[in-house]
Amino acid sequence: MPDFEISARVNGEGVRRRVKARQSLADFLRDDLGLTATHLGCEHGVCGACTIIVDGEIVRSCLYLAAQIDGRDVETLEGLSDRGELSELQAAFLARNAAQCGFCTPGMLITARDLLSRSPNPDRAEIRDHLSGNLCRCTGYQAIVEAVLDAAESAGKVPA
Repeated sequence: MPDFEISARVNGEGVRRRVKARQSLADFLRDDLGLTATHLGCEHGVCGACTIIVDGEIVRSCLYLAAQIDGRDVETLEGLSDRGELSELQAAFLARNAAQCGFCTPGMLITARDLLSRSPNPDRAEIRDHLSGNLCRCTGYQAIVEAVLDAAESAGKVPA
């Protein structure tokens, strides 16, 4: 099977690598780039633990091939804050204890960030709907929903 030369931007930095034709993007991020916040759960695109952003759209990196990012922009949880500090969304998850075991948290944060970028004033139903493709066994989702609401409010996007 052939290798492919790819060139992409990952969390704002240029990356040029050779990748195997069938290497998943999740494996590439974790094994080749050391970006371990992208978790592998079901490896069938169902659980959402591996959710990242490619060219502004959320994708399941376990179903996406590394070769497919050639010429694209990729954002993982490591790129959520460009200041090296917790983003407002991450701080809200921490404050609400929305990251109990932490396994689903990277995918939840990426998906929640996507929601807030599209709908800066979401209600509970909209949050639950947008996060419905991300599975969590620990929190019962209430703390996650509250954290997303808190992050939107702290960003000044939700009227008090």
